[in-house]
Amino acid sequence: MTRIIDTLDEVAAQYDVLYCDLWGCVHDGTRAWPDAVAALQRFRAGSGTVVLMSNSPRPSPGVEAQIAGLGVPSDAWDVIVTSGDASQEAMLRGAVGRRVWHLGPPKDDGFFTDLPDGFDPVERVDFDTAEGIVCTGPFDEETEHPDDYRGRFLSAKARGLKLLCANPDIVVDYGDTRVWCAGALAALYSEMGGESLYFGKPHPPIYDLARRKLAALGINTDPDRVLAVGDGIATDIAGGMGEGIDTLFITGGLEVARFGNDPEHPDPDLLADWLAGVDTPPVLSMGRLR
Repeated sequence: MTRIIDTLDEVAAQYDVLYCDLWGCVHDGTRAWPDAVAALQRFRAGSGTVVLMSNSPRPSPGVEAQIAGLGVPSDAWDVIVTSGDASQEAMLRGAVGRRVWHLGPPKDDGFFTDLPDGFDPVERVDFDTAEGIVCTGPFDEETEHPDDYRGRFLSAKARGLKLLCANPDIVVDYGDTRVWCAGALAALYSEMGGESLYFGKPHPPIYDLARRKLAALGINTDPDRVLAVGDGIATDIAGGMGEGIDTLFITGGLEVARFGNDPEHPDPDLLADWLAGVDTPPVLSMGRLR
């Protein structure tokens, strides 16, 4: 059974490293939550290392600029690792070919232009001449539904195109609005018989990238001393468990409506009942990160 805690400080001494999700834990897409920022700052002040681990399709420089604008200061984290980083590396190594069709909004253009050193860019082409698909989300996340892409996906499947999913999340809450993410499109493509490739949480590549970045800083990543924090049971929590590390479920994020009327304090009985049907129950839970 999960243990409900009130603050991160209650368990901070047990861990050296946090793999902390961003959206739904530290911010809601429109603003940072001050209590969450303060919790990360305290963890670092106690000699801990904070890895902000996001399923954003943006490579980490773009996420760093984004969260600074939302009110997450640089003293709240040490390293940023994104699904965009891991997916971009795979794309540049030819995971879906060298001529790709980009399924996603213009705001994600940096995925193709802001490249790490040592890689040649892939060529973005139209759908009819593509060797593969790179999906960062729907073209219009505010108005489109995954089913809108069934026709295009049927054609892609017939041609044997692989789809690289740059964000495994199904949905995300932008303030009070829930929008579809690339993971929903990739799931539909797989359901239709196409092949989707994933590199963000809960899949291993993003964790491997985090360990490599920490190793470059000389930081130990003993699994017994790492805690994964997130509001996504199927991504943050399942991914942490797959890596053999403890997990802290933030109930006041994506699943907030399930656990009573107080986002800060989940109803223990409602939480226990829901987690009884979950394949990857967390070691720890709390309402909002603080």
